[in-house]
Amino acid sequence: MNVIKKFFNRRESTAIIFLFALYAIVGIINPTFMQSDNIMLCLNGATVYTICAIGMAFVIFTGEIDASIGATLGLTAAVVATMARDGKPFLLSVLVAVCIGLVIGLVNGVGVAILKVPSIIMTIGINSVIRGISYVYTGGAWVENVPKDFKGLSQKGIAGLSWMYIFTIVVMIAIYMFLTKTKRGRYFQAVGDNEDGATHLGLPVTGTHLISFVICAVCASLAAVVFVSRIGFVTPTSGNGYEMKAIAACVIGGISLSGGIGNMVGATFGALIMASISRILVFLGFSSDYDNTITGILLITIVVLDAIIQHRNAEKARRERLVARTEATDQNNTIGGNI
Repeated sequence: MNVIKKFFNRRESTAIIFLFALYAIVGIINPTFMQSDNIMLCLNGATVYTICAIGMAFVIFTGEIDASIGATLGLTAAVVATMARDGKPFLLSVLVAVCIGLVIGLVNGVGVAILKVPSIIMTIGINSVIRGISYVYTGGAWVENVPKDFKGLSQKGIAGLSWMYIFTIVVMIAIYMFLTKTKRGRYFQAVGDNEDGATHLGLPVTGTHLISFVICAVCASLAAVVFVSRIGFVTPTSGNGYEMKAIAACVIGGISLSGGIGNMVGATFGALIMASISRILVFLGFSSDYDNTITGILLITIVVLDAIIQHRNAEKARRERLVARTEATDQNNTIGGNI
């Protein structure tokens, strides 16, 4: 019973329960959805969203937002697709992708952590700049003719799961352990929970903010490599809306937008939910055009509920402190009266 109670007390439990309930309901309505092949497609299709959500989680942990990851993914995907089309080695493509992410992440990090520009303003501005660079780079045209061997990388795996998704989950677990079991890893949530307190304790607040944006951008660039491998072509609008998906995945997974609360496990399940929505709509007989609408509704609903819960918790803590102070005052008055 303690294990069950402990599970339900964890913030990511909502995303896990919601995912299984969603799959069960859709499976009852359309049993074809629960076939193993389709489940594997849902899992493999979540790879890009999961990588983006992992990166976004680092930024949200510190109480910030990165609205530029969709553009980062789009630009990197265009560059990687071009390199693959021109016969460049896969590892070189990955290295270039990482470098693009590093540069964009550093620009965002310097703007937010050092120049103190609000993260939403800084990253929206960078989003527009990157989109402009992407259009110039591609000339507004699609990047096509990606070699079959490059596209085949996302199809290789074991028991229906692609190696890319398996590797992503392994990395997620490693990051989870780093964030929860190491002193340096706990800096991210400490900064997001109480930045002033973290500063007084001597934690590297500026460096933590900077690193979080770098990690987020690099994750978006690595997600672009997977994107190209899965899709096989890149359009001028590739990556649009991925920032919303990543934020929604984190929030649904129990990561608070105010910072300092949540973990990578919840973000991973949230990403799987985001990746499954379009397929679920098809199996329910609806158009996948409703995907963004449902994502927005889920995001707003979870954010509102999270705000209500935080407000109630704050009020409860305030009342408990007030009661404790009142009882202490009564005890002091009683002792004084007896004297």
